Amino acid sequence: MKHQISRRRFSKLTIAGATIMAATKISGMNILRGRPDSCIPLGGPVWGDIADPDKWVDLLKNEGYSAAYCPVDIGADITTIRSFENSARKAGILISEVGAWCNPISRDEKIRQAALTKCKESMALADQIGAGCCVNISGSRGEQWDGPDPDNFSKDTFDLIVQTTREIIDAVKPVRSFFTLETMPWIFPDSPDSYLDLIKAIDREQFGVHLDPVNMISSPRRYYNSGAFIKECFQKLGPFIKNCHAKDILLQSNLTVHLDEVLLGTGGLDYKVYLTELSKLKNVPLMLEHLKSKEEYKQAAGNVRRIGESIGISFC
Repeated sequence: MKHQISRRRFSKLTIAGATIMAATKISGMNILRGRPDSCIPLGGPVWGDIADPDKWVDLLKNEGYSAAYCPVDIGADITTIRSFENSARKAGILISEVGAWCNPISRDEKIRQAALTKCKESMALADQIGAGCCVNISGSRGEQWDGPDPDNFSKDTFDLIVQTTREIIDAVKPVRSFFTLETMPWIFPDSPDSYLDLIKAIDREQFGVHLDPVNMISSPRRYYNSGAFIKECFQKLGPFIKNCHAKDILLQSNLTVHLDEVLLGTGGLDYKVYLTELSKLKNVPLMLEHLKSKEEYKQAAGNVRRIGESIGISFC
């Protein structure tokens, strides 16, 4: 028997989401109204007391952020969700994403069904709080939920991703947020074309794109031509992009191909092109991730701001 969110649970989520929409009458994407269209919302994690919405906003402002990861977990009560959404709106903060981070295509049916439930609840939370998207990776057919497997690029796996994504969206029926799949090097979507194939096959209005170029730099050819590759991503996927991640990658001098994720500004990703293309979209956040400390995040934020300044691009 499949593990599903109960009908009563979904009814509560749907009613709560509708109540928020009626009360706010505003979507998360016009929070930054009045700022330049080319202004890129920048965000990242914050350290400190994030249990209180106003203190959370203060922490974000102290870092110069106008975008934030979702500050509450699935299961939060609707009053808490609404408090954070209202505080974010008043402060001009975009809530960028709710991360699901689980394996809904696992070969282990128990793991798969638990992951499906988590994805549905995460999607519901994203819609309730007005986040730009709910994001997960497609998963893996291997034992490591976010790792490679020989079957990851099979037609059966592609079809399973389509079926799984449809099930999540159809169960929740989001109206404000989108379900997205973060690009990865060892499973679909691993390129702009494979993402377009998924968009066509899934055929759901509330399916969007989560762009992380670093996760698709999987060869020296792409590494040394990252600018052209990034342009291709935005040319093909631009209208569907809801959120972007910010990090960097470095090709090491080994006998075999070895690429390491590194602090933004210390690798080879063409950030001048990345920021130029992202600035053409309106209110799509750029979210720093995967760093070890508050100090590293400050350094990464400073680096990306300097790159932006050098080409005339501002951050909100």
